[in-house]
Amino acid sequence: MLPGTFEHALNHLLDHAVDLSHFDARFRNDETGAPAYPPALLLKVVLFAYSRGIVSSRQIARACQEQITFIALCGDQAPHFTTIAKFVSTLGDDIARVFAAVLAVCDAQGLIGREMFAIDGVKLPSNASKHRSGTRADFERQAVKLEAAAATMLQRHRATDDAPLEPDPNTKAAKRVARLGRDAAQIRDWLTRHPDDRRGAKGSLRKSNRTDHESAKMATSKGVIQGYTGVAAVDAAHQIIINAQAHGTGSEHELLLPVVTATQPWRAATTVITADAGYHSEANLRELASLHVHALIADRDMRRRDERFATQERYTALPDPLHDKSRGVSHASSPVFTPSDFTYDATARTCVCPAGKSLYRKGARNITNGFVGEHFRGTKRDCVPCALRSQCLRTPATTAVRNVAFFSGRVDVATRNYTAEMKARLDTPAGRQQYGARFAAVEPVFGNLRANKHLDRFTLRGRTNVDAQWKLYCLVHNIEKLANAGYAA
Repeated sequence: MLPGTFEHALNHLLDHAVDLSHFDARFRNDETGAPAYPPALLLKVVLFAYSRGIVSSRQIARACQEQITFIALCGDQAPHFTTIAKFVSTLGDDIARVFAAVLAVCDAQGLIGREMFAIDGVKLPSNASKHRSGTRADFERQAVKLEAAAATMLQRHRATDDAPLEPDPNTKAAKRVARLGRDAAQIRDWLTRHPDDRRGAKGSLRKSNRTDHESAKMATSKGVIQGYTGVAAVDAAHQIIINAQAHGTGSEHELLLPVVTATQPWRAATTVITADAGYHSEANLRELASLHVHALIADRDMRRRDERFATQERYTALPDPLHDKSRGVSHASSPVFTPSDFTYDATARTCVCPAGKSLYRKGARNITNGFVGEHFRGTKRDCVPCALRSQCLRTPATTAVRNVAFFSGRVDVATRNYTAEMKARLDTPAGRQQYGARFAAVEPVFGNLRANKHLDRFTLRGRTNVDAQWKLYCLVHNIEKLANAGYAA
């Protein structure tokens, strides 16, 4: 292996700089059977494979027999693919210690600047089917439907037993009845093993998944996926990943504080934490202030207040060139429903429109022009086909849904508004310059993992296993940075 290459840095790290003795308890076979493979050997092979975009255990095992670099790393021992698969799926907390040890080497090499830690995440599908997601009530209904369908088919099958028909239709029906019964039994078994629904950070009901109970359904720019969110905190100096975590939720603002807390040993007094608008919430900003963490967390209107993005509307999608360009009838002067026409329950915090449709609440507490209140918004599935649309919207041709607000009074001046304070810091020239540096720090890291390392999905199930696989990929990135910096050359 040539000095300066990734494989040379990897080999030197795991042989001389990282303590792997905590693996020994699980990888020792002194009494019976063949000797166990050294953990360093398996870890080298897996990390080098991930660096080349190879994730399949079978492909890794084949590479250990055919490719010279893999043969050198494994000492020509060629572990079986089942050994590699079991090793990756049982890493657990052991990989966190390896990650911390490599991070210490990066710090000793002067690759951690501690000026800014940029936090961001990526939503990736996992080894789970999104079609098997739902609440316990959903699964109960599915089981009842399957059992009813099986019973109906069984009755029909018995009714035709005496008829002089060919046996093939009956055989096919019997197989389907067995399959329906088996599927219903699997759902019943899952409900028995999971007596409670999943709950969010604030106690809200979340859908479970019968393939991977800890994964979550997430909306992405490419559609809805069933998977996990991989979050990373990246140091701006040399793009070293300081912390890596995977969580089974698509709610980014829930993930900010766990990552910030985990970076505490690496932060200096002047370290700035930056994150995009997905991590912004009043509760997060309040907690960061109580922890005395200097942070710049963008809000959703940050770009609208920045004169550098004043012309961004020109880049929005243009309408269909074949659409009707004639002006429609203006409804600006027509009377529309006012908030008094909506049924608002301040105790239950719900709102029903004049058409009888429920609106969903936007945030727990909204402040507009110094007034505090609750904002509600309709859904497209209700507003677009609504017969009262022209009476509800001033511009029904261009406005998709109705928004309505109910105010309870002015903001208490004694109450500290952390969102307003964050906006004030972001809107200064220094704040914009610091936050602008976030993109160059964190986006290339995810570009490297997604494009160069071909990370397009997690192949394991369970948060512990997925978290370990996410840390493996982040380890590859950090070791690559060490190799490029001349470590062990």
